Amino acid sequence: MTNVENKAGYAKLGFWERNRLSGGYVFKKLIMDKAVSIIRFILLFGMCFMIIQPILNKISVSFMTESDLYNPIVISIPENFTTANYRLAAELMSYKEALFNSILISLTIAGLQIAMCTLVGYGFARFEFPLKKFWFACVILVILIPPQTIASSLHLHFRYFDILGIFNLVTGQTINLRGSKLPYYLMSAGCMGLKNGLYIYMIRQYFRNIPGDLEEAAYVDGCGTLKTFIRIMLPQAKPIITSCFLFAFVWQWTDGFYSKMFLGNTKLVSTALARIVDSLGAFIQRINGVKTTISVAYSNCILATGTLMIVMPLIFLYLFAQRAFVESISSTGIKM
Repeated sequence: MTNVENKAGYAKLGFWERNRLSGGYVFKKLIMDKAVSIIRFILLFGMCFMIIQPILNKISVSFMTESDLYNPIVISIPENFTTANYRLAAELMSYKEALFNSILISLTIAGLQIAMCTLVGYGFARFEFPLKKFWFACVILVILIPPQTIASSLHLHFRYFDILGIFNLVTGQTINLRGSKLPYYLMSAGCMGLKNGLYIYMIRQYFRNIPGDLEEAAYVDGCGTLKTFIRIMLPQAKPIITSCFLFAFVWQWTDGFYSKMFLGNTKLVSTALARIVDSLGAFIQRINGVKTTISVAYSNCILATGTLMIVMPLIFLYLFAQRAFVESISSTGIKM
């Protein structure tokens, strides 16, 4: 009998017959596979629960009244279900205005950052220029050095803004850009915005792994450098651009440092959430007419509600962009 016939006959045997012929190996392998599957399930379930459990707690607390917060019987399911916390949090944060401003600024800032970082990353990946390694080391420093380190320098630079002394020479004084959105847009255009160093690094690594034969073929066909970049390289870089854009949007949405420094006069969901407890105290005092001490539990309840109202748009964004995001991450991982 051939090996194929032997394997076919062996497969037709029952489980215990195959186990007997293998000296107990089949049963041991089955037990081992089941044990590994159970352990994997427990680990995955535990990690997922650790991630989701704080969100579930916030959802539960957001629908509780103040009496439920101090009721020892109530743990996860509210006894007196209410949506008043959402209405109060929306009023305290000026939610509609803050939501519109956050969407507008996050979209424009993220688009500007990715456009400029794509150009810079492509330049680092494909061209040789003086001090290339030094400038790329500066990009790495932008990733490593926290923005709080240069906060004072940024404040003074845009408080007394000038370009090569031209404004001071013509008008006799510098320009104060504090209190406007222009400084943040200028920083994003100069690849010094939030996490721009990371985007440049990711895009540069991606372009380095694209074969240079594509560009050489385009040059032979008569395409210039810019046309080759737009028509050949950008379509190839859709995965990494999608990933970086989503990262840029989310980080800008939740950012508190740059938003407070440059966009302090604009109502945003991130800055409104940071002031929601103080706004709650002022709101209660305005209603009662006297200064009232707010309980810690109720303050945390309103804070949790505001947090959910900020997170929910991001969850919807990822639900709609899930397929493109997963494909971009997997493709990026393979090519990097």
